[in-house]
Amino acid sequence: MIVGDSLSASYGMPENKGWVYLLEQTMPQHQWINASSSGETTGGGLRRLTGILEHQSPDVIFIELGGNDGLRGFPPKKMKNNLEKMVDLAKSSGAKVLLSEVIIPPNYGPRYSSLFTKVFQEVAEEKEVELVPFFMRQIAIDPSLMQQDGIHPNQKAQPIIADIMRPYFE
Repeated sequence: MIVGDSLSASYGMPENKGWVYLLEQTMPQHQWINASSSGETTGGGLRRLTGILEHQSPDVIFIELGGNDGLRGFPPKKMKNNLEKMVDLAKSSGAKVLLSEVIIPPNYGPRYSSLFTKVFQEVAEEKEVELVPFFMRQIAIDPSLMQQDGIHPNQKAQPIIADIMRPYFE
């Protein structure tokens, strides 16, 4: 199951062009649930995950949240608390947890960016879950792979993201 934001929710394109759908097509041995929602924050993801796990029992939960917290300048401490609770919920359901690193533009300065980025490393270490390097790292620097807003990957980037993510789900 993928619990993410617009980066995993196929923002700006049909769902069947997004990286999660592409993985689903190439890895049919897995049942895929894309519980991603554009604009989602860690607080919203935490609230939704509680309800989702009442009806679903995934083997793996990939948490890709935090970007919207950062773009809105939310306190990193609050984001960390939300991510820790999400990881605890996911682990208590029996799922293997993968936590995505997220990197944001430097809008709020180097101090905020540093505190923000450290949250993902700290949660992964403290909760003993695998930290997945930010899958947008190489894509975000190539304008031909980005939508006009400069934040979201375009359709051309989706197969590349699927290839980056595939090993984590094999």
